[in-house]
Amino acid sequence: MDTIAAIATSRGVGSISIVRVSGANSLDIAKKLSKKSNFTPRVATLTPLFNSNSEIIDEAIVIYFKTPNSFTGEDVVEFQCHGGIVVSDLILSEVIKYGARLAEPGEFSKRAFINGKIDLTKAEAVAKLIETKSIDAAKILARQLKGELKEFVQSARENLIEILAFVEVNIDYAEEDLPGDLIKQIELKLLDLRDELEQIYNSSKRREGLLEGFRVAIIGKPNVGKSSLLNSLLNYDRAITSEIAGTTRDTIEEEIRVGTHIIKIVDTAGIRLARDSIEKIGIERSIDAIKKSDIIIAMFDNSRAFDKEDEKILNELEKFKDKEILYVLNKSDLKNLFDVTKLNRDFIKLNLKKNPQEVVDKVEKILDLIANEDTLLLTSKRQLEAVMSACESIDRSVELLNEHQLELFAFCINEAIEAISSISTNFERGEILDKMFGNFCLGK
Repeated sequence: MDTIAAIATSRGVGSISIVRVSGANSLDIAKKLSKKSNFTPRVATLTPLFNSNSEIIDEAIVIYFKTPNSFTGEDVVEFQCHGGIVVSDLILSEVIKYGARLAEPGEFSKRAFINGKIDLTKAEAVAKLIETKSIDAAKILARQLKGELKEFVQSARENLIEILAFVEVNIDYAEEDLPGDLIKQIELKLLDLRDELEQIYNSSKRREGLLEGFRVAIIGKPNVGKSSLLNSLLNYDRAITSEIAGTTRDTIEEEIRVGTHIIKIVDTAGIRLARDSIEKIGIERSIDAIKKSDIIIAMFDNSRAFDKEDEKILNELEKFKDKEILYVLNKSDLKNLFDVTKLNRDFIKLNLKKNPQEVVDKVEKILDLIANEDTLLLTSKRQLEAVMSACESIDRSVELLNEHQLELFAFCINEAIEAISSISTNFERGEILDKMFGNFCLGK
């Protein structure tokens, strides 16, 4: 492979910037830049770096990682220079002059995978760890870097291979020669594995917000105080508020931290029978925000009687029983005209003239419960699809097993093995690798 190079640290002002080089010519390039004849592997060396005109660029630390004891499995050199965009750009420019080329996004990690230094679970964990804003997600991803997901995949794969081997040995034998409880034993093993895979899949879907930010939608009829709650949570006037119903015509999204979690809080247009086409679009976006949210804050007005618009909100929420819903009765400092028996569930009394801490605490408690689920976390759409595909193949195999169609059963088990294995290995098509690693940042 050719030699690649990239700036591995964030652009901008900082104390240190790192230029990373990987490939067969890495050491030779380091020698030319430093005018040194040798570098001891894995030893930090302070040395001046020069351009092709022998003009000094910087005094930097150079570390040489000799193949195969490097991140990529190739010769790697890191130039740790002074921060800022100028010095690192100058060094990178000289590295390219001496024969390296600019790395594609994720190419260092791609080479590490190709050279067997990491598997796909670790590669994807690295990418997510760089992007994550959640402390809880960082802890989970750190466990994946140590091989937690890889170990599960290997265990599941071995169980399926064991079942497949036992059945294939017996394919040529008559049904009556098989032990009477054999089919039941295999079925139970498969169903146990399928339940475990489904649990991991569902838990991972619930916890997608750990990686991307949980979404919290504030909904209600017009003028119940949705925008006021958003402003109170943000501690500044982000949304326009007024006594005029329907002031908010579109969804407004902002990020805030709740405990250890980053959440995207969404203020929505009031849900009611639309008075015009613009309001109708806003209401449709409100419904879409509910669908995409992890938590719904449903607001009602203590100072107004329960009406058809409130009833419409409750009926809409019946479609989303799988979501976490907080019922909030706002303007509790005013005279009570709202019939709370219509809610028929626990609710929070809220007075936005005071701190909405009870709402924040409830949201944090829900997110903590989601984050602390004691199951593996699938971190990419690719991993989720692989697990679902394995579950579907196992379902088909169980049906065929009970019909004594052992050859077709074996085919489905092979499909399940291929699907589960693809989470960590079993990628042969170059274009798929290019697409996956192309989502990484430069220098990684």
